[in-house]
Amino acid sequence: MADFDFNVIWSSLPFLWQGLQLSLWLTFLSIIGGIVLGTLLALARLSGILPLSLIAATYVNLIRSVPLILVIFWFYFLVPLVLGRPIGSFYSALIAFVLFEAAYYSEIMRAGIQSVKRGQIHAGQSTGLNYWQIQRYVVLPQAFRNMIPILVTQGIILFQDTSLVFVVSLRDFMTASSIVARTEGRLVEMYLFAAVVYFVICFSGSMLVRSLKSRMST
Repeated sequence: MADFDFNVIWSSLPFLWQGLQLSLWLTFLSIIGGIVLGTLLALARLSGILPLSLIAATYVNLIRSVPLILVIFWFYFLVPLVLGRPIGSFYSALIAFVLFEAAYYSEIMRAGIQSVKRGQIHAGQSTGLNYWQIQRYVVLPQAFRNMIPILVTQGIILFQDTSLVFVVSLRDFMTASSIVARTEGRLVEMYLFAAVVYFVICFSGSMLVRSLKSRMST
């Protein structure tokens, strides 16, 4: 421990904070986009319209069968080709995360929708609501409430996965820590600090999930 120099952490905090901001911002946007798209996919799978259900199921099963890092590569190289112009590493990574996470959020929301009792759906039909109105006013509010702990858990996993954006040259928190570690020659100190930061954030998220489960059970 006498050979450790933790002063390098304090002197690099502004640089590390920039990386952490990118990780948190990417996580937040990906959660929002993933939940929205995932909910639409879940509704499509449960719509009873065979072509729509088949397309949604194929998409979900395909995305869940490939590694996230491969999806990031796909969209980093394919999106500029489709649009005919570069869009930058951040937006390529954001698109990849949203489309990837949507497949997982879709299954979470599908379970949440199916957890709503059929009697409530029939009650909505008896009042004259159509399918989409029932989903909007009756089913989805309850589905979101039932699935909040799992949605938060998936968000924690997503935050950890943001460390993969180094492959498209984005300077997230983990990449910033690696840069400082190599530049200053303090690998142990920086990687230990990075581990502590990830632990604190993810453990806090886990405590939030536990608290939400406890409140919902009562």
